[in-house]
Amino acid sequence: MAERSVIVLYESIQVWCQRFGTQIAAKIRRDRPAPADKWHLDEVVISIRGRKHWLWRAVDANGDVLEILLQSRRDAHAAKRFLNKLMKRWGVPRVLVTDKLRSYGAAIRDLCPSVDHRSHKGLNNRSEASHRHTRRREKTMGRFNSPRQAQSFLPVHDQTTNIFRPKRHSLSTKSYRQSRADAFSL
Repeated sequence: MAERSVIVLYESIQVWCQRFGTQIAAKIRRDRPAPADKWHLDEVVISIRGRKHWLWRAVDANGDVLEILLQSRRDAHAAKRFLNKLMKRWGVPRVLVTDKLRSYGAAIRDLCPSVDHRSHKGLNNRSEASHRHTRRREKTMGRFNSPRQAQSFLPVHDQTTNIFRPKRHSLSTKSYRQSRADAFSL
């Protein structure tokens, strides 16, 4: 647009993102391959206007974000709600890897007792690392203004990040360039 001397304000881009972001994220989710059968679950605290909120996140074994849910609690009821939402969309996994939060154990026992649950601090690094992009984006935006804004922004951001941030460490230069070209064509 700059090449054509069209001036676009950042507010316009923000409105476009709010308007079309959920549609784009839904299309990305619909067209992506099935996730791996090993999921990593984690939660992180986000402060919004001085109140703590918990951002629950599920990542598959390939590092792709499956689901995000922002809640004001961090108990078994919140874990059940998150797992229900996750399994409704993606089915039941073979293995769930979590940190030592006991709420996960209670939710997994109730909702999917046949799943292999591994609760260990060191095994859950994949989901811990996925929070970095959110923290960086949160800092750039100057924090979130409301839970609604965070819940509408973060799922869109993470789905587009899955496409536009390929795992460069595991790709050759030619494959990396091809994946970038595919992402922009999508």
